[in-house]
Amino acid sequence: MKSQEIARRWVDYFESKGHTAVPSASLVSSDPSLLFTVAGMVPFIPYLTAREEPPFNRATSVQKCIRTGDIEEVGKTVRHGTFFQMCGNFSFGDYFKEGAISYAWELLTSSVEDGGYGLPAEKLWITVYHEDTEALEIWRDKIGIPAERIQKMGKADNYWSTGQPGPAGPCSEIFYDRGPEYGIEGGPEADDTRYIEIWNLVFMQYQRGEGTGKDSFEILGELPKKNIDTGLGLERLALILQGVENMYETDQVRPVLDKAAELSGKAYTSTEDPKDPHHADDVRMRMVADHIRSSLMLISDGVSPGNEGRGYVLRRLIRRAVRAMRLMGVETAVLPELLPVSRDAMKGVYPIVETDFERIARIAYAEERAFLRTIASGTTRLEEALEVSKSKGGSLSGEDAFALHDTYGFPIDLTLEIAAEAGLAVDEPKFRELMNEQRTRAQKDAKSKKAGHADLTVFTQLHDAGDVIFTGFEELTSESTVRGIVHNGALVEVAEQGQQIELVLNETPFYAEAGGQAGDVGLITGDGFVLEVLDVQAPIRGLNVHQVIVREGELPAGATVLAEVDRNRRHSGEQAHSATHLVHAALHEILGPDALQSGSYNKAGYLRFDFSWSEALSNAARNEIEEVVNLAIRNNHQVTTNVMPLAEARAMGAMSLFGEKYGKSVRMVEINDAWSRELCGGTHVGATAQIGSLTLLGEASVGSGNRRVEALVGMEAFRHGAAERALVSELSSMFKVPAAQLNERISDTVAKLRHAEKEIEKLRGAQLAAQAGALVAKARDLNGIKVLAHDVGEVPSAEALRTLALDLRDRLGSGASTVALTGASNGRPLVLVATNDEARAKGAKAGALVRTAAKILGGGGGGKDDVAQGGGQDVTKTAEALEAMVRSIQELS
Repeated sequence: MKSQEIARRWVDYFESKGHTAVPSASLVSSDPSLLFTVAGMVPFIPYLTAREEPPFNRATSVQKCIRTGDIEEVGKTVRHGTFFQMCGNFSFGDYFKEGAISYAWELLTSSVEDGGYGLPAEKLWITVYHEDTEALEIWRDKIGIPAERIQKMGKADNYWSTGQPGPAGPCSEIFYDRGPEYGIEGGPEADDTRYIEIWNLVFMQYQRGEGTGKDSFEILGELPKKNIDTGLGLERLALILQGVENMYETDQVRPVLDKAAELSGKAYTSTEDPKDPHHADDVRMRMVADHIRSSLMLISDGVSPGNEGRGYVLRRLIRRAVRAMRLMGVETAVLPELLPVSRDAMKGVYPIVETDFERIARIAYAEERAFLRTIASGTTRLEEALEVSKSKGGSLSGEDAFALHDTYGFPIDLTLEIAAEAGLAVDEPKFRELMNEQRTRAQKDAKSKKAGHADLTVFTQLHDAGDVIFTGFEELTSESTVRGIVHNGALVEVAEQGQQIELVLNETPFYAEAGGQAGDVGLITGDGFVLEVLDVQAPIRGLNVHQVIVREGELPAGATVLAEVDRNRRHSGEQAHSATHLVHAALHEILGPDALQSGSYNKAGYLRFDFSWSEALSNAARNEIEEVVNLAIRNNHQVTTNVMPLAEARAMGAMSLFGEKYGKSVRMVEINDAWSRELCGGTHVGATAQIGSLTLLGEASVGSGNRRVEALVGMEAFRHGAAERALVSELSSMFKVPAAQLNERISDTVAKLRHAEKEIEKLRGAQLAAQAGALVAKARDLNGIKVLAHDVGEVPSAEALRTLALDLRDRLGSGASTVALTGASNGRPLVLVATNDEARAKGAKAGALVRTAAKILGGGGGGKDDVAQGGGQDVTKTAEALEAMVRSIQELS
């Protein structure tokens, strides 16, 4: 049974049982504590944790997921993979244990002809939490599972929680017995290789307290509403139904693996035994198959390669796959061969990978080309480091290996391979130590980010009274009542003058930051108090939280207030937000539909817009974008908003942001009919002429495959234009020419300045050359080498210092001689060393001497044994650098 059919049967079955079929959410998680959607239940967390009211009582989905925590193990075992699909069914206060168990059993064991998966009942084993007698009795007495095929497990194995106080509950897992050829008898507790877990049923019924680990926490009591969260691994069921050894051999993955084998000329043997001679290549082919599929799916969901966050993960996946192919002897570009194979394997379940393949391929192929260039440049750096290590008679340091990996993206496997070819070892333990230190720092950073928003207890309590009513679409001033005052994370009854607090009202005209639009500012007043609103956030959907300072008086809980948004700031923000939509539409018109939005931010008078594009925009394209937007402003198109079902809005072509979460009903903002249709919950002008004008400030890269445009609108655009006109007027007066002739006059002046600078440089060079005769007399004999070490002070350039050093070396005549010079150019230190054949024969190498000096100067450098140069940051240490080079020559034996 193909994977596509497994997914279809899952959805059809649960729809027939009254479940709402929910499409897979993006791999880009809307949860700020997660980079990716890591489990099938992630999109449903707000409902399972009661932060939001679910729009349905029953739901089902086939959710695409990414986990990269154990990326280093991918391919080494057949259990580890980064991309997977989780089939889930969910109940929110509806059916509970008996319903979940009955559904699971019926779907797994019903015949294929009746719409089930047709698994033999006698092959299925069950585990339950050892204290969950209710689940055990349902399996034994109602389903009819023999008691010997039901095993009790402890809390570490069969109890679910989020890892922090909140919902929790026991699990029941369903395992499939693959037969004696896969391991010993005895059920899942004896051998989890033979008995493979396929479905986990979580009975979310308790509230857990504080504690660490999987089993050291207290159960505080039962939840008021019990939920069901189940997950069946599609790939695991596929390997059983397709009769293959592991998930790498299923229909969605095996074709890429076979293509990798074809390109490399290697045979795939499916071994997991490290002693098997085929093991290394089998691991690489499994890694390639996994990483290519994951990369395809991530790019399809709007992720582009970058140096941090999601982009870094994608970059690492692509580069690991390319590296694995290189280690199998394929040094040319491989993605044009592999990616289309993965597309064809996945398009049945995810049609977007075919319809959007041109964009996906362009991003992936560009990343591979960049990595191949990285390998080329990294190899040069590595060869330099190996040369130094050889000269010292040691191994390549862990610091050098780490720098190659961290700075140049050069894989450690290639470093080990090339070093071995050169006959050198690598200090791998030190490299691993540095990698672990980096990983620890990253984990601490991730934990701190998660902790920053994890405790929502107070806001959850305030949200229990219902959503805050947002009146800001209709009015900017509203009467309201204080629902709650939060100070230092706790509810308080009174806020005093001077305190900064978080305030929740029953209704508010203040917009909370969302969708790239900054929150409103303004005033909240009442009987004897004045509050300044600094920002508005929504830590929980539907709960606008005002960050305010009490400027006058005291604010009591429950007080009646008048909330008033700053009208000018709101209008300026609306100008920027509507202009953002115009920029998006203009990019689509000029660059095409591949220019997908990847982020935006707008506030009063300013906007920035990030979009996926692999190259810089030409001046002509920038001018055209600016013109298209300003024409749309001049034409005064109406900006209309309509609330409609999500499916209807998407059918009309409304654009949405990847990773943004939408409900069943959405708000669509439309400008000039189909020219601009976007799903947006922000505030906007009524017609485009109200924007005034737009001025593009610039366009730049914000990571591989992503560009950013910035612009000013309204009065800010006018002020920017006025400042530029004033500057032009001042320059016209200064150069005594009309504005139209400024470009020519300034170009002519710059050319004259450059000519003058060159003449000055020549004079300085001549002055340096004139010093040569006097400097030669300062040479001294060290270990039979004539050494001239001198700081020449300010020099016009590094080339001038090089010319002087070579002249001095020639003037020193026959016999071993070395010239070591330092100087400064534009405030930065320079060092240059020149040696002759006789000096080199005695051990004086220019490159080694320059590196000695450069370390002291806070920089780097290198070159050949006869001439080398370097630089640094600290110009005050040139004398110390000279002394270090002299000592090195003195120590030559």
